[in-house]
Amino acid sequence: MTIVKHKPLFMNNLLDDFFNTLPVTENWNKLTTAVNIHETKEGYHLEMNAAGRKKEDFKIELEKGLLTISYDKKDEKETSNYKTLKREFSFESFKRSFTVDNNIDAEKIEAKYENGILLIFLPKKEEVKVFPKQITVS
Repeated sequence: MTIVKHKPLFMNNLLDDFFNTLPVTENWNKLTTAVNIHETKEGYHLEMNAAGRKKEDFKIELEKGLLTISYDKKDEKETSNYKTLKREFSFESFKRSFTVDNNIDAEKIEAKYENGILLIFLPKKEEVKVFPKQITVS
């Protein structure tokens, strides 16, 4: 039995492609934004990776139990002071939707944008406290 050791594939690709342009597929800009969702006793914390955008360009709607977050790309004019040789930054439009449970207090949903992350807090409704009731038999 012969064991052959190879260089890691990552290193081969890194060195081979270092000076080459990687092919960009048609779906490159259609990738969706990454999301983290955390649950606490108070509610759900949604974090969306949305670096390089302006908070005014986000649209967040809650309709019929569906939370929809979208970003519409604004057309940017290139300056005539320079010629762009390579463009890898992509700020394409996107839209993500999430089903929202009835235990979310829709009136108290909050959103803020800091350090390239869109943060949305979906608070849970306060539970109606039910106290035991003594019923007397007559």
